[in-house]
Amino acid sequence: MFNILIVEDDKNTRRLMEAVLSNNGYHTFSAENGLDAFDVMDEQQIDLIILDVMMPKMDGFTFAKELRISDPDTPVLMVSAKTMPDDIKEGFRSGTDDYMIKPVDEEEMLLRIQALLRRAKISTEHILKIGSVTLNYDSFSIQDGDQPPMQIPQKEFLLLYKLLSYPGKIFTRIQLMDEFWGMDSESGDSTITVHINRLRKRFENCEDFSIETVRGLGYRAIRNDENGH
Repeated sequence: MFNILIVEDDKNTRRLMEAVLSNNGYHTFSAENGLDAFDVMDEQQIDLIILDVMMPKMDGFTFAKELRISDPDTPVLMVSAKTMPDDIKEGFRSGTDDYMIKPVDEEEMLLRIQALLRRAKISTEHILKIGSVTLNYDSFSIQDGDQPPMQIPQKEFLLLYKLLSYPGKIFTRIQLMDEFWGMDSESGDSTITVHINRLRKRFENCEDFSIETVRGLGYRAIRNDENGH
């Protein structure tokens, strides 16, 4: 069971979030401001934080900045009535992983929480499971069911791992080039095309995922397993 810390000074909002999360299988803790939140984290192992912005003693922006100094990994979902683009940008600059505007849609909040927890697990365990396929980031190996692990070239593995970590998300060729080859690389966009084609060839018989070309934009991975979102 995941432990979620709700940092919110409004009692009614806090209780509503506690009820929604508890009804969906999460264990909740709560704090009225950033200072109290740090006290809770000293005593409890927290998997994700839902963070309000406007709070007494220590606001959400300050809390997120302080948190990231010592804890870069715990996912933070910032929830605020602040709707201006500058406020949202400030939220991400302070260290939040996602941002929702109040009043929140409960179903959307739960979906965002699931996505953040999935990415956090991928990041910390370095293991990504897609149906019967397991990708091991530490060994750059891929295992399909009971078959022996398969080694593939590092760049191919990193590309596949990135795409499958964010199923449905479109990555442009420039984004992928910058991340895996560097901005100063002399390789052209065709390098990405070559690597994507190699991956498609390797996994042409795989039923758990596929890589789609989004014309004029880039590439995205499609998960075909039952947990494919």
